[in-house]
Amino acid sequence: MSDTFKALVLNQENGKTTHSFEQLRTDALPEGEVVVSVSHSSLNYKDGLAITGAGKIIRQFPFVGGIDLAGVVESSESDQYKPGDAVLLTGWGVGERHWGGFSQKARLKAQWLTPLPSGLTPERAMAVGTAGFTSMLCVMALEGYGIKKENGPVLVTGANGGVGSLAVSLLAALGYEVTASTGRMEESDFLKGLGATHILPRDELSRDSKPLERETWNGAVDTVGGKPLATLLSQLQYGTAVAACGLAAGVPLPTTVFPFILRNIGLLGVDSVMCPPDKRLETWRRITAILPMDKLDDLTEVIPFDALPKAAETILKGGIRGRTVVDLNR
Repeated sequence: MSDTFKALVLNQENGKTTHSFEQLRTDALPEGEVVVSVSHSSLNYKDGLAITGAGKIIRQFPFVGGIDLAGVVESSESDQYKPGDAVLLTGWGVGERHWGGFSQKARLKAQWLTPLPSGLTPERAMAVGTAGFTSMLCVMALEGYGIKKENGPVLVTGANGGVGSLAVSLLAALGYEVTASTGRMEESDFLKGLGATHILPRDELSRDSKPLERETWNGAVDTVGGKPLATLLSQLQYGTAVAACGLAAGVPLPTTVFPFILRNIGLLGVDSVMCPPDKRLETWRRITAILPMDKLDDLTEVIPFDALPKAAETILKGGIRGRTVVDLNR
């Protein structure tokens, strides 16, 4: 097996992030017990920020980004894995603090890896990726709070994005009535194809809201934060909750305590980066059991490695719907 491999390497020149495809040797990889031959990765919003330098995601250079990866173990110093094992990785700061998946090889800590679930190809695993993993965590958070599908519609914000589109598909597959909020109403048919019953224009949430508005939603998955989150909090039914995992619409949350103390609602923060291994296994098991693979394929575009930098620019402009998988061998 060749000791050289292709990677998208980030550097910084005069305070500006640059990128270039380079041929590296295995001894250039950072420390870890397991070397993975990476076949697929995926493009997330955070990856777009890192590649373009639009966000302070990377602080040490040179660096290889990519918060998701899937492939086969090439060598292992850990009893957990052996050569030939199919694995995937999301989270753990990989692609932010430790070299990630935009490379045909990666050296990683064994505890960060998850066995590839039976029934998932590496391509489909990356179509799920961090976005789908986070979506499933959000759905599980709502289930744990006691949100019942028979009690009315559940709202998903940022529904055209990776997390949002997979949340729509998962909730619909579980029998929930799903309203999808989007700023791209031309994508309504796409969202209905994933299982959304109603489409809500983003402008109806991206506004100044009253502390309490009409009780509408039997729970929500929020991927954007900011004013949309504040508005939907004011509209949650008594005793329900929102699972929040994003901040594309802003970090400040212009709301009051009224929804929490007068309607007994919950704000459930969801983090996928440091999710413990046991919960990861259960989450992937549920994804594999619940997510309709035809719907996953419908919302996925597979691009060659060389197309990644351009796609990173596009995702920051809101020009990508669903999921983008990167085939590192194309």
